[in-house]
Amino acid sequence: MDASLLPALEDVLLVARSGSVAEAARRLHKTPSAISQQVRRVEEHFGVALFERDGRGVRLSPAGEAALGAITRLFDQAEGVFELLSELAGEPSTTLRLAASDYLGKGLLVPVIRQMLEQRAPVRFAITTANSIDAARWVERGEVDLGLASASSAGGDLVKQPLFVQPFLWVGPRLTGKAPALRERLRHEPLLRLAPGSVGRRLLDAYLDRERIRPISTIDVSSVSLLVSYVSGGLGIGLAPALALTEVARSRLDVEVAEEVEPLPVELMMRENFRRNPIIERFIERLAAEGRRAEQRTRALLRA
Repeated sequence: MDASLLPALEDVLLVARSGSVAEAARRLHKTPSAISQQVRRVEEHFGVALFERDGRGVRLSPAGEAALGAITRLFDQAEGVFELLSELAGEPSTTLRLAASDYLGKGLLVPVIRQMLEQRAPVRFAITTANSIDAARWVERGEVDLGLASASSAGGDLVKQPLFVQPFLWVGPRLTGKAPALRERLRHEPLLRLAPGSVGRRLLDAYLDRERIRPISTIDVSSVSLLVSYVSGGLGIGLAPALALTEVARSRLDVEVAEEVEPLPVELMMRENFRRNPIIERFIERLAAEGRRAEQRTRALLRA
C-alpha cells in the first residue's frame, strides 16, 4: 500500500460528496488546482477515471461509484483508530457529525446536546443543516455519522431507528372575525413553500395537484423555521411539521391539522458499519427519550 496516497484519497472523497472541486477545496482550505492535482494523482496511479464532467461540476464515473463505499469505509476506520488512540492516552474524545433540518435540530438535538455538555461528556458535535432527503444521502455517503429525517426520504440501506410520529399542520396569519378555513384561503393568499426536493414540498405539491389548486402567488423559503417566521409576520400560508410549532406563540397564527397529509415517522439514520462507542450509545438513548417527549408535545398541540 502506498500510504502517501491517503491524503489524495481524502480529496477524492470530498469531491465525490460535494460534486464539486471548488466546494471540496473550500472545505479543505485548499485551492481547486491542488484538489484537481490530487484527484489526477489517484487516477493516474491506478489507471482509472473516477469522475466525469457534469455541467459546472463533476459526478462519479461507474468506477468511482464502485470505489466510493470502500473509500468511505477506509476513513470511517481511520476515525475509529484516532478515537481508540485518544482513549488509550487517557483523553477519550468523540466527534459526532450530525445532519438535521433546522426545526429538528432545535426540537430534538439542542436538549440532548445541552445535557451531554453540561455533564462534560468528551464529545464534539459538528451539525449540518439539511432537509430529510439530503440528510439521508449524506449519511449514505459517510459525510455525516447520524441523520434525522422523515421516513419517506431516501436511504434504503441505512439502519433506521424511529423517534416519533409527526403530523403536519396548515398554518397561516390569524385574521380578525370569522375567517374561512386555511385550505380555502390557499386559493386567495400567498403560498409559502419549502425548497424543491424536501419532504414537506413533496407533500404540499401532491396536495395541490390532487385538489387542483393554483395559488395566486408563491414564496419559496429555505427552511421550516423561516416559513413559520413569515407566517408570524402576517405573510402567507404554509404546510409545516407539528414539532416546528410546539414552541411558537399562537396569538398571531391560525393552525389546522392537515388531515389530508399522512403523518410521517421521524427517524434516526446511520450506516450499518457505524462504530457506536459508549458515548454515542448514550447520545442515541437520550435522543430516543427526547423523541418520546416531542411526540407528547405535538399531541398536546393538536388538542389545543
